[in-house]
Amino acid sequence: MTKNFLFKSLRFPLKSYQNRKIDLNATLIKHYFPELSKAQEEQFIQLQDLYEFWNKQINIISRKDIQELYIRHILHSLAIAKFIQFKAKTSILDIGTGGGFPGIPLALLFPESTFHLVDSIAKKIKVVQAISAELRLVNVTSEASRAEKTTGKFDFIVSRAVAPARKIWQWTHQKIKTITSADNANGIIALKGGDLEMEMKALNKSHQEINIRDYFDEPFFDTKKIIYIPL
Repeated sequence: MTKNFLFKSLRFPLKSYQNRKIDLNATLIKHYFPELSKAQEEQFIQLQDLYEFWNKQINIISRKDIQELYIRHILHSLAIAKFIQFKAKTSILDIGTGGGFPGIPLALLFPESTFHLVDSIAKKIKVVQAISAELRLVNVTSEASRAEKTTGKFDFIVSRAVAPARKIWQWTHQKIKTITSADNANGIIALKGGDLEMEMKALNKSHQEINIRDYFDEPFFDTKKIIYIPL
């Protein structure tokens, strides 16, 4: 799948990480994902500087949240990796990706899977493409498009606080491949928060709710959940 939104990456000097001590936030990722390679660790370290740089150009994360990037955005995205381990050649569509969540952290963790990140706001896709280029994420493509307008078939749809689950299902279920090679049936994996009782009643489909606090100890995750809707 080719990128439909053309962007020439703007490269800029990052801090040298060769001898840099991994900071507390990056260490947090390593704590929960000890299997990270050295190259992956370095990529996760770079995310803070990359997002701080681009957030000054295009406001994609609140000033408060940029200081909590690793917990509120990166680790939150990686909760999906605690629920499912994407196998090689698995294809994932990330709808309403914003600045690249959950797609970019998941692409770092699963370099042999492919991720297509879409958002209706072109300037956000500009950030996604720039950060993907800086990190040399060859398994990431992106597109400025509405979720329902995106073409292609995928094994899984992922999202984070994009829309009610019923809407996500309506927009994307026809884009999910019926044949799966994963341990879990193909379907939708959505990151949600708060009281979901009415939303799940409106969905009116078989689904699974997973408490993210079962994976991560930080208080931020006390009310966060994964909603898995198999095809």
